[in-house]
Amino acid sequence: MNRNRVVITGMGAITVLGSTIKMFWENLLSGKSGIRKITMFDASQLPCQIAGEIPEFDPSQYMDRKEARRISRSAQMGLAAAINAFEDAGFSGVMSEPERAGVVFGTAIGGYERFDEGITALRTLGLDRVNPFTIPSGIPNLTAFMISRQFQCFGPSSTITTACATGTQAVGEAMEFIRRGSADIIVAGGVEALIREYAIGGFSAMRALPVSFNDNPEAASRPFDAKREGFVFSEGAGALILENLEHAIQRGARIYAEVVGQASSADGYHVAAPDPEAAGPKRAMRWALADAGVTPQEVNYVNAHGSSTPLNDVAETKALKDIFGEHAYKLAVNSTKSMLGHAMGASGALEAIVCALTIHHGMIHPTINYEFPDPECDLDYVPNQKRQANVNVTISNSFGLGGQNACLVLRKYK
Repeated sequence: MNRNRVVITGMGAITVLGSTIKMFWENLLSGKSGIRKITMFDASQLPCQIAGEIPEFDPSQYMDRKEARRISRSAQMGLAAAINAFEDAGFSGVMSEPERAGVVFGTAIGGYERFDEGITALRTLGLDRVNPFTIPSGIPNLTAFMISRQFQCFGPSSTITTACATGTQAVGEAMEFIRRGSADIIVAGGVEALIREYAIGGFSAMRALPVSFNDNPEAASRPFDAKREGFVFSEGAGALILENLEHAIQRGARIYAEVVGQASSADGYHVAAPDPEAAGPKRAMRWALADAGVTPQEVNYVNAHGSSTPLNDVAETKALKDIFGEHAYKLAVNSTKSMLGHAMGASGALEAIVCALTIHHGMIHPTINYEFPDPECDLDYVPNQKRQANVNVTISNSFGLGGQNACLVLRKYK
């Protein structure tokens, strides 16, 4: 099959570790945690009182204040990440060929806080006090709209909502649009920004969040460690500019990495708990490698889903060993969530960025807080110290609520 090659030419990130790619990467390599005590609301009555907040995010740096007031925090962050990505790719202003540029962005929850505000206003103050922007300001595809309008991207537009697999699947679907010739440029990514009482309360009721680290937030996210208790809810946004290779070469673009494979799958097992046999994740990895034309032995590095939950980390380790066999013990496996927490729809996009940076710089960031080995998690998780490595092929895993699985394969551009 003759398919267009797809490369990454720009990236932008809004994260708990910084809102520039340079700061984000430096903090990851240094093993810095972005988890802190919750300040956005009074969490003192909740069992989990920590999260990955970005209190310093200022939407007025990226858009008019009036516009910012009319859209959700997730749309603000998503647009900000896209603005940074387009700048990083060397674009200024709108697209020169709008019908050849598109958007594939995602979110797990979107701007639900705007709906919540509208419901509260209706019930307590009456219809006359309901903001007329309540519905459009909270819809999940608002970020895609904001990006398409800002940069005049009139080609394919799609919003992915597959829980924790969202960001990874968005990048994969964006690749497919370019592969089949529907676009030359796609901005792809994911966003989440809902550190609210009901979100933390809901996940606490599921017993999905850690409860023993309220006084030591930075130690709370500890993927693959024997004392892990749960994931740390976070916020953030990641955006990548995917481009047809020929188009990128013609304009002299810098190329971070090539996106060569992707796949998604379903568990069909349980809405929240992972399949202990990891059948769905194994399907996603197997199909993504086949799509890329890559053998398991060619992979050097895995950016794991690594959510820091007792069940997920064991299941993912099993999946890696089943797919890679003895080669699994030669892989460098790390978890970006050990420092960022779990930003739901944004996580996969941010982790795709990490894979591209790992290839580009030849450095693998550590999995922090790895102190107590778990006999069921016995791979090389790059514990606590960054590592220099010549990485040619990476995979990135994302597994989410609803049994959603997605996998990306990136390769060094040659």
